[in-house]
Amino acid sequence: MALMSMRSAYSNYIPMCSTATVSGTGRYILFYQSYGDIPYLLDVKVDKRLFRGMTQFWNSAYNCFTFGEVDLVPTLEEYTTLLRSPKAQVRKIYAKVTNGQTFSKRLVNISGMSESWVIARIQQKGDGKCIPWENLRDLILTHPDEKKRVEIFALSIYGLVIFPRALRHVDEAVTDLFDRLGKGVTPVPTVLAETFRSLSMCRRTGEGRFIGCPQLLMVWFHGHFWKNLREDDVEWRAFWMVPDEILYRCGRYNWVPLLGIWGATGYTPLLALRQYKLRQFIPATYGLAQCEFPYKGDHYRKRVRELSDAWR
Repeated sequence: MALMSMRSAYSNYIPMCSTATVSGTGRYILFYQSYGDIPYLLDVKVDKRLFRGMTQFWNSAYNCFTFGEVDLVPTLEEYTTLLRSPKAQVRKIYAKVTNGQTFSKRLVNISGMSESWVIARIQQKGDGKCIPWENLRDLILTHPDEKKRVEIFALSIYGLVIFPRALRHVDEAVTDLFDRLGKGVTPVPTVLAETFRSLSMCRRTGEGRFIGCPQLLMVWFHGHFWKNLREDDVEWRAFWMVPDEILYRCGRYNWVPLLGIWGATGYTPLLALRQYKLRQFIPATYGLAQCEFPYKGDHYRKRVRELSDAWR
């Protein structure tokens, strides 16, 4: 229901058809220049049966899909292409801070509304705070500031589609990442981190809700599998992917650490070199499992600093 509501808001606010108004075209250009072409995710249909089947092939030990003797994994390069974020700086990653602005302050900056308006609409969901989509939808359609309407709509996509933790609500952690997108931070490692963490959690428990972007994962999946979930049906190299370089290790690690908005993990791109028609390697994965941890308590801060330092 939230996605249908978002599509409706989007069609009313930023027309995409050939008969788009001048103002609608201007809004789309403003949106694209700042956040890329992510609204296409609203039109991606998720086959729930196929998605549940995919999770059964997730290899939590290596953070990849294993189909028989075939290992495939969404890579930073592939997701950078799929997210279509032109302003993001590839090596400028997000790292969770503990002394940043409060949730209400970030919402005030993003929405342009008063602090009292924001505080009155913040809700508690589980162990985190969030804001209902209905409140953001009203601002998208009625806010007097054109730029703020674009920002609020982009935040809604990040909160409801890319990081859908609370149904019909945008989680507090999403606003922390979103606040730094304007500073050139790339969202790709963060998106991959939460995708991998959620896949591993679903695989370990045998059930659970996927807290990642299923639409983006389906787009990636269909770029490699053209028929069924079988080894013979794999298209190793996605037809839309022509990378000029591949990040396969980071700092002192023989793999790539990924910092999400709720926790950290890592993956081994050496498993995926065949996706780029290169020689496949058996990667060194010592320490990879220890790289996965949630952001809870005080113990994670030192580890976050170590992983973020590896990217510098």
